[in-house]
Amino acid sequence: MDVKTLREDFPILSQKVHGKPLVYLDNAATTQKPQTVIDTLVRYYSEINSNIHRGVHLLSEKATAEYESSRHIVKDFLGAAHDREIIFTRGTTESINLVAATWGRTHLKSGDEVLITSLEHHSNIVPWQMLCQEKGAILKVAPITDAGDVVLDEFKKLLNPKTKIVALVHVSNALGTINPVKEMVGAAHDVGAVVLVDGAQAVAHLDVNVQALNCDFYAFSAHKLYGPTGIGVLYGKEKLLNSMPPYQGGGDMIREVSFQKSTYNDLPYKFEAGTPDISGVIGLAAAIRYFKQWDHHELFAYEQEIVSYATERLKQCPGVRLIGTSATKVSVVSFVMEDVHPHDIGTILDHEGLQSARVIIVRCL
Repeated sequence: MDVKTLREDFPILSQKVHGKPLVYLDNAATTQKPQTVIDTLVRYYSEINSNIHRGVHLLSEKATAEYESSRHIVKDFLGAAHDREIIFTRGTTESINLVAATWGRTHLKSGDEVLITSLEHHSNIVPWQMLCQEKGAILKVAPITDAGDVVLDEFKKLLNPKTKIVALVHVSNALGTINPVKEMVGAAHDVGAVVLVDGAQAVAHLDVNVQALNCDFYAFSAHKLYGPTGIGVLYGKEKLLNSMPPYQGGGDMIREVSFQKSTYNDLPYKFEAGTPDISGVIGLAAAIRYFKQWDHHELFAYEQEIVSYATERLKQCPGVRLIGTSATKVSVVSFVMEDVHPHDIGTILDHEGLQSARVIIVRCL
């Protein structure tokens, strides 16, 4: 793999920051965009910009065809069974909120339980807190080890017939831990629970096949897969999606409308009210095509080489304590430094051209 050539695909990486070459290490927050994705967005607005599903003119037909072919690309990327199991949303956060607001409100009652883990992002905590407060349900949290792994025995002990939904992250955004999702899904199904997987950090690192995982829902965002911001995906098993009420009301999610009653559209349109982010969906498809040209195993091996190097160098830095040392993780390194505020570290690194996250990766010089 020619890393130098790969970097040249991303025009933003050629610039300087504070007079220093840009080093971008904030991919867990959002990834940069390759030229092919940028060109796709420009082409859409320059050549076929039109609304979809409702026009009989040529531009609408072209935009609709690209939008729906993008859905098929996402279906294949996730290993879903049908295009109609792919719902376009604004991102992972909206996908999780959609499930909480539709499946959750329909099925949860007082005394039921929702199980999450201590690794979850806010977007996979707050919607369930809100739902539990509304329904009188109980939110349970599975603990993690000092290394950042879910304690599987404790996770399984928390599962019981009262557990209605399990929401768990595939890859931790803060620690990089890769959860044993398939095993956790199986255990949850054994007690009759439905499982939602937050895949926001996983899709850019792992081969994801939702049928192999057997999860009921899977969510991810385009912007963490080299695609545009403001667009995401919810995969759901067809039977479950059909049983859920619409998330929002508006155009395209209806079949017939009268002032007395409305009937709802078929999947996936039942959950896609209003004019969607058409360019974002087409840009996501371009990002997936770009990503799939690379060997995932080679990319992962290269990432592991970098994270191993960073970990060993950080261990040599006085006052540095690593957080999250799971043996099964992606390329995220988290740490704290004694008596140094992370914002101060971030500011210093920024002036050296290094764009880092709130969880900061540094090279000990």
